[in-house]
Order: sequence, then structure tokens, then C-alpha cells
Amino acid sequence: MKVFIQIPCYNEEATLEETINDLPRELPGVEQVCILIADDGSTDNTVELAKKLGVDYIVTHRHNVGLARNFQDALDACLYLGADIIVNTDGDNQYRGDHIHRIVEPIVNGEQDYVVGCRDIKGHVEFSPMKKQLQLLGSFVLRQISNTSIPDATSGFRAMHKDTAIKLNVLNKFSYTLETLIQTGNSDTKIGHVPIGVNSKTRKSRLFKSIPQFVSRQVTTMLRMFAFYAPVKFFGGLSLMFFLMALLSGLWGSFGECPIANTSIGCGTLSSMITIVFFAMGFFSIISGILAANLANVRQMLNAQSTRLKYDRLANKIHPPINIIDCKQQAEIQ
Repeated sequence: MKVFIQIPCYNEEATLEETINDLPRELPGVEQVCILIADDGSTDNTVELAKKLGVDYIVTHRHNVGLARNFQDALDACLYLGADIIVNTDGDNQYRGDHIHRIVEPIVNGEQDYVVGCRDIKGHVEFSPMKKQLQLLGSFVLRQISNTSIPDATSGFRAMHKDTAIKLNVLNKFSYTLETLIQTGNSDTKIGHVPIGVNSKTRKSRLFKSIPQFVSRQVTTMLRMFAFYAPVKFFGGLSLMFFLMALLSGLWGSFGECPIANTSIGCGTLSSMITIVFFAMGFFSIISGILAANLANVRQMLNAQSTRLKYDRLANKIHPPINIIDCKQQAEIQ
């Protein structure tokens, strides 16, 4: 069994050595551990430093493509190179490398297909009280829409079986953490989580500039992915909410007191107008849900076809999906 540890990187020259030195080269039940760097168009010496540090492979991009795309390209490269299990960690050494065995073990034992290493959010000394509450709230909402029990939805410390990785298609451009959970949680994938530790903070996050920006991006991502991967639940809940509001509006018009004085529009008429609007929105939500469900069926068929093509490509070792540097082979040539 071969484990690949992939590290998406963008200008990680200052922290890369510490990150790689913290990674294990041996794991219980594993024959070989390889390290792959996915460079996202770094402008510093990340790539050259990675070669000096003895990583096995490097995926290179000519320009910055974003974390989500870089993550997906790293997955495709690991699969092409023969990975049985893929571990993802960050280049800033946030997650403890000596805890990789915790997220790999359930997959080696056949207990899980996808394992997330979860931080102790409440006890995280470097998270502000506001960030802790936002993390806990976001993870709670994510659990409801993804059918998972993951307490730390934004953790990038993850391991997955190759069959799970083959099925993943990251569409979001911002990050992969939430989308992959929603995608796998709404499938037959066995998802688990284990507690892990973290190292001291080495730099600020590059995904967002402020808490409001982070919240808006995460909320947008969750709503888009929820509607995309679970359209019946999303639009069904939306229509139910609108129909309930229509009912309340109708009851208010029938039995409630009118708060608007001296108006040319009667309260009964106003209530009726509001009721009609909410009822129409509920009706259109149902129609949207039906259309989205049909599109979801088409997407599932396309994903199944894409998965078969990936298996064929990997079995026949057809051309690599992206530019992959074999560091050991390159060193021997030089």
C-alpha cells in the first residue's frame, strides 16, 4: 500500500522545511510514503527548496490557479503516480505531521473511505472567541447539509482512499474543504473524523483578508454546494419556508390587527398581496427543485462516466493530467 502526502503550496519558502521535516516517512500497515508538493505558481524559492528537501514529486503551475484547483490537480497527480491513500496537509505546518497516522489508520483498516483530522476548536488558543463561535456554527450548518458528523469542517488535514479521490470533482474556486464534504456526504462514502493537534501559527491565512470576507465566502459556498449536490432538500426547504410565510400572512390578514393607519390599501388587500407573493415564490421553488433534481441526475451520470474514464486512464497510464516533476529521476539525470 502506497500513501502520498500532498502539500498544496503558494510561496511557502519560509515554512516548507519545517513542514516537510515534520512528516513521517513510515506508517503502520503502509509499504511506501511519498511526498508531493503542488506548487501554485509561487514567486519565491518554494520549488527549488522542495527539491533540496528531498520531496518525491512536484506538481507545477505556471501561474496562480487558487487553492481549490491546486488541490484537485494534486489529487489527480497522486492518483496517476499510484497512490492508494492520499493525505492532504498545509504548507504552513499548521497540522502536526506526527498525527498523520491517526487519519490514515481507519482507511488502512478498511473502516473509513474519507477521514478528517479535527482540531479542538473550543480549546484552540490562537482562535479568537468570535472565530471559535463562527467555526462551531459553520461546522454545525455543514453537518446538517452534508449528512456528516464532522466537528471541524474547514480542517484541511485529511486522508482519503483512492476510490474516493477518483470520484471527487472540485468545482468551487475558493476552497475544497466544504465542497468535498458536501459532495462525499451526499454519496455512499464512509466518512469519519479523528482528533488531531496543531502547531503554533506561522503566518496569516491567505484565503481571506477579514472575518466578514471569510464568512461571506463560506456561506456562499455552502449554499451553492447544498443546492448543487442536494437540490431536493435545498429547494424543498425553501418552498416550505415560503408556503409557511404565505400561511402566516393569510392568518395575519384574517385575524391580526393592521399596523398601517390611514392607508388607501386595506389591510386585507395588503395581506392577500403578500400571501400571493410568498405562495408564488414557494411554487417557483418547487419548480426549481424539480429542474435541479433532473440536472443532478444528469450530473451523476456524467460523474459516473468521468469516474470510469479516470479508472481507464489510470489503469493504462495514459499521459499525466498535469506537469509532474519526478525529483529523484531528475537528480539522477543531473
